[in-house]
Amino acid sequence: MRTLRSCASLAIAAGALVLGGCTDWLAVDNPGVIDQGALNPVADAPTLAKSAQENFASAYGHLIVYSSWFTGETDVSETFPTRNEFGRRDISVQNGSLDVDVWYLLSLSVVSSDIVLKIPLPDTTRNLSYARANFVLGWSFLFMAEQFCQGAVEKGPPLNTQQMLDSATAHFSLAKSQGVGAGSDGPQLANASKVGLARAYLQAGNLAQASAWADSVPAAFSYNLTYIDDLKQRFRLANRMWFYVRDRGSIAVAPTWRIGANLPPNTVQNAEPRVPWTITNVYAPQDGNYSTDRGVPYAIQQKYPDYNAPVRLASKLEADYIKAEAGGTATQLAQVAARRAANGQPAYGGATDSNSVLTEFFTQRGFDFYLEGKRLGDFRRHPANIIGMPVPGSAYWKAGFAPIGNNTCYPLPITETDNNPNFHP
Repeated sequence: MRTLRSCASLAIAAGALVLGGCTDWLAVDNPGVIDQGALNPVADAPTLAKSAQENFASAYGHLIVYSSWFTGETDVSETFPTRNEFGRRDISVQNGSLDVDVWYLLSLSVVSSDIVLKIPLPDTTRNLSYARANFVLGWSFLFMAEQFCQGAVEKGPPLNTQQMLDSATAHFSLAKSQGVGAGSDGPQLANASKVGLARAYLQAGNLAQASAWADSVPAAFSYNLTYIDDLKQRFRLANRMWFYVRDRGSIAVAPTWRIGANLPPNTVQNAEPRVPWTITNVYAPQDGNYSTDRGVPYAIQQKYPDYNAPVRLASKLEADYIKAEAGGTATQLAQVAARRAANGQPAYGGATDSNSVLTEFFTQRGFDFYLEGKRLGDFRRHPANIIGMPVPGSAYWKAGFAPIGNNTCYPLPITETDNNPNFHP
């Protein structure tokens, strides 16, 4: 594992503070880096906590994109072999994208938050900086648990899925209690942590706790992570899904989610309003014509139509889905009916046995949370009920690649396992 603590000291300060000019013409200042010794930990704790949250916001976009390839939400509309490994569900431990774009950024979120928690602040029970750090740790551990087969933190021992979920619930619980009376956006962090608790307990199979926490989320609640269009910092600060459309031509809406007939270029497809998309090669001309892949023009998502589009992280809608999933077939059918009606779709007319209903339930959930990073966790809970997943052994849709593999989660990259002494007894 790379020395994350020193890396974090660089990333935490990015965009937060700027050093003064050089007095020696041979010296070069990096305005995005500050000397850790120049910080006043107590006074700068709010800045450090917000920077930790920004680390997570950057990681979140990558987690969404890579899991969208893995679960068939999007096609890998580029030639990078490491990214096509995600589309093929056959990820090598030596995969550089796994290391740099996914694992490192998630680990950085953990370490930068942990730095905040080590600062001796005066009020540990109602402190916004502590609440924010625990909030980031809760979500980081949750995504680690949902997407990776095992985890590790700061050169620590291997963690199994249950241990990662236990860590997520512990930090969400702290964020919830610390944020309530902390002012500013503390109550928002607290309510988003309630959604995180419900989601973590659901993933762990604790349906009673999942349902109880889902019930506690206020009506109409929604918490978004924000992004900005800074030309010099797009890779870190911009909406990742739009970046991978506009700058890379890397994600295209997969056929399962392109509801209705193909439309002329630059026409938004609204047959299923929750997954808006358009056919165009205007936004990514460098990628050429997508027709060489699937016989149709490049189909791009329009859920996030710009670099500064916010991304939902937690909501009462997700809490409603969690409660319905925990409640069984009848509550799942009720949720299906409600979501179909809310989105102008006809009533469900399929079979009403538990397996058929669960498949329809996850299909509606897939529409509602398209490109929000939830499908891999759904797949790991109910692999037989998730439509559009690449099927092991079948031919990959893109010529020149091996068939679909059977990965159900991501391995830890070799940079972690080779450099962490706990993986070498």
